[in-house]
Amino acid sequence: MKESLDLKALLAAAKQLASEKKIDLSSDEDLSLAVMNLVSIEEHLFYSGAKTNDATYYDLIGPVRELRKTYLKQLLPAYEGEVWCISKHLLAAAMRLVEVGTKRQERDPQAAQACFRDAYTLYSYFWMLKLKMATGKSGAPVTAVPPSPTNQKAMEDFLAKLVDCCGE
Repeated sequence: MKESLDLKALLAAAKQLASEKKIDLSSDEDLSLAVMNLVSIEEHLFYSGAKTNDATYYDLIGPVRELRKTYLKQLLPAYEGEVWCISKHLLAAAMRLVEVGTKRQERDPQAAQACFRDAYTLYSYFWMLKLKMATGKSGAPVTAVPPSPTNQKAMEDFLAKLVDCCGE
């Protein structure tokens, strides 16, 4: 029950910040998808360079990486420990699982659904890390505790209610 109350408190605090225009969750969701794609572009440039022996692909990795860092910094202006790298890898892994799921959709729908579920779970973890860093009016961190990773349903319900890319 405590986790449910904490979830409600976190949702209320995040909604308050959004209403005060301190965070724009709709734009942040779009930005998180852009970061996913930038990581993917970095990977494809590496593999294209390796497969073709054309160093031109490697030369493009740096500028794409700088773009990715710029936009990830907008998503995570302040963080502790390894949260930056964890976030980057959570977004990258979620993107890859969506791609794998999409490829499996026709031949193995159950496997595809498992990939999609896992991708959404990883994406939810990203948001839990990001929102733990949100601050209230006083500049103090939002104190509500996000749901534990063992309570997947609560976490995914939280994400569905909070982050809406269609909200303008």
